[in-house]
Amino acid sequence: MAAGIDRVEEEEISRMEEGVESNKREYDYHKGFFSSKDIIIILQKIVAEVVGTYFVIFAGCGSVVVNKIYGNVTFPGVCVTWGLIVMVMVYTVGHVSGAHFNPAVTVAFAIFRGFPWREVPLYILAQLMGSTLASCTLALMFDVASDDYFGTVPAGSDGQSLAIEIIISFLLMFVISGVATDSRAIGNLAGITVGMTIMLNVFVAGPVSGASMNPARSFGPAIVKHVYKGLWVYIVGPIIGTILGAFVYNLIRYTDKPLEEHLKGGSFRNSLSRKYFDNSS
Repeated sequence: MAAGIDRVEEEEISRMEEGVESNKREYDYHKGFFSSKDIIIILQKIVAEVVGTYFVIFAGCGSVVVNKIYGNVTFPGVCVTWGLIVMVMVYTVGHVSGAHFNPAVTVAFAIFRGFPWREVPLYILAQLMGSTLASCTLALMFDVASDDYFGTVPAGSDGQSLAIEIIISFLLMFVISGVATDSRAIGNLAGITVGMTIMLNVFVAGPVSGASMNPARSFGPAIVKHVYKGLWVYIVGPIIGTILGAFVYNLIRYTDKPLEEHLKGGSFRNSLSRKYFDNSS
């Protein structure tokens, strides 16, 4: 869930739009992995996604299970924990991997921000691995009964939970697109803003759907504890929501330019996007 942050790529696109070429990129995401240096870079990103997702799930789901067993955290405490751990991990590894921690965010970036499709399966596997390892750790540390399950299960109907997962995932990706990928935003506040968005979403949707917003967040606990009720909701809902959120933000991106300049640059940006998508497919 949290947030795929790749301001280097955003700045590169902006420079290309302004007609300024840059030959200083150390790594071309769209040419494949031909050298040992490229392999090291992608391995660093995968490790960052595994570790980041691990601690997001360990702290977030850990607060859930501790609250259910001991009752000391409280629901507001759980909400704050989710927001804080995402914020911390975004600032810790965001400059390494983009701090996605969320397959839905990775897919949305691949569709709208030129994130290379060949890296999508690697990121998703890393995120699912981190979530599963964290869930295993919690299951080993605590005597988790069925009533203490730390995954996500719809409190009402699947349709109700699906709707709210789409809405809160939309908001999450809309915020990520605004604060973490738009060159006009204040990038240093990205981690705080994304963390607060997750905290608010958990406050609103936690009692209804568990406020997953992240297929990996639901997948790990479900696999470890063998609880699959409504799991499809937490796969379909966040993916739909993040794609819609990224799409809507892209509609309002660059609207500070004069209309004629915006339209004039549109054909170049479209051709640039097609080049990115062709090379990453």
